[in-house]
Amino acid sequence: MRISTVTMYDQSVSSLNRQQSEFLHLSQQLASGKRVVNPSDDPQAASRAVAVSQAQAVTQQYTDARVSARNALSQEESVLNSASDALASAKALVIQASNDTLSDADRQSIASELRGVYETLIGQANATDGNGRYLFGGYADGAEPFTDSGNGIEYVGADKVREQQVDASRLMSVGDTGADIFTSVPSGAGYVAEQGDNSGRLTFAGPDVVDNSDAGYGKRYQVEFGGTDDAPTYSVMVEDDSGNWVSAGAALEDQPYDPEGTSVEVGGLRLELEGAPATDDSVTFGPADTMNTNVFTTFEKVLAVLEAPADTPAKQATLHNTLNGAMRELDASLDNVLTKRASVGARLNELDVIDSVSGNRELNYAQTMSDLVDLDYNQAISEYSMRQVGMQAAQQAFIGIRDLSLFNYM
Repeated sequence: MRISTVTMYDQSVSSLNRQQSEFLHLSQQLASGKRVVNPSDDPQAASRAVAVSQAQAVTQQYTDARVSARNALSQEESVLNSASDALASAKALVIQASNDTLSDADRQSIASELRGVYETLIGQANATDGNGRYLFGGYADGAEPFTDSGNGIEYVGADKVREQQVDASRLMSVGDTGADIFTSVPSGAGYVAEQGDNSGRLTFAGPDVVDNSDAGYGKRYQVEFGGTDDAPTYSVMVEDDSGNWVSAGAALEDQPYDPEGTSVEVGGLRLELEGAPATDDSVTFGPADTMNTNVFTTFEKVLAVLEAPADTPAKQATLHNTLNGAMRELDASLDNVLTKRASVGARLNELDVIDSVSGNRELNYAQTMSDLVDLDYNQAISEYSMRQVGMQAAQQAFIGIRDLSLFNYM
């Protein structure tokens, strides 16, 4: 078969172009470090690489979300640490103020120091994250969550907290509401007693648990006083499911009261009473989470009795009762803050665990991506050398074919 000079010329040019194209592609691979420069190089690997790349992007978004969550929780943990210190200081001051040897001036001095702790605690309850958002306002983080309503410090923030998706299957709360921290106490925080609007010299101690298997354990009770000054009596009431006070039993109605000391046992609790009550005086006691749970109200009650002179037996009784109840309320509030702080710490620890798992996942994605698209430099350099030799041979062959002509021999 006769092959024309033109045919050989065209085939040589085509071969040279193909060698140059393959050499250029290999050069691009070496320059980029990627085996798959274009999807057409390996469509299946390119398709899988897109899926892995998307998974890496999602993982990075969760990583960024965890950084934000960790910052918020770390700030909250720092504030709760300061709040627990403030409550511990307040408890120490209340214990100091309960010393019967102190004068009115001494108690006013303690009140001045306690007011400083009170203002500090309000500031911590209204702390911000540095960007103007209030830590304990929940969704309503654009305004102070605690304000003075005229009847004391009250929570006006939201009931729900912000949540953040920190992993594919984990939606985490990145804060707590001020109501959960400063106006709540944990269940099982003990029992608290407080007097009513009393005018007598009645004082109390307790209540103490004597039988937690009693059928009435966990309810609220109220001791009400009547009779006459010479023959005082007391009756015990219990709060029913509708919130009404009803008799705790016929055996606890109009019982004689001894001002030298009377123990009232009901619902598995014992309350020690002493001093002469006035008619209609009362003492209410029950689980801490059913009594006053607003720590700011506790401060306000204590400050009110410390700043006022205790110059009558009735005022001295009120001072004693208020401080006695406040110590238990502060204990319950401190337990609540510590419980919330432990919860924050648990969430921070969980973020560390998720980070560890995510780090392993990212390494797996990176290895998979490398296996799919990264270049094997040893193999590529070897092939680069072979392609270079092949292209040089093709160039020399083209030169030889280009010079083939009968006119060179005429």
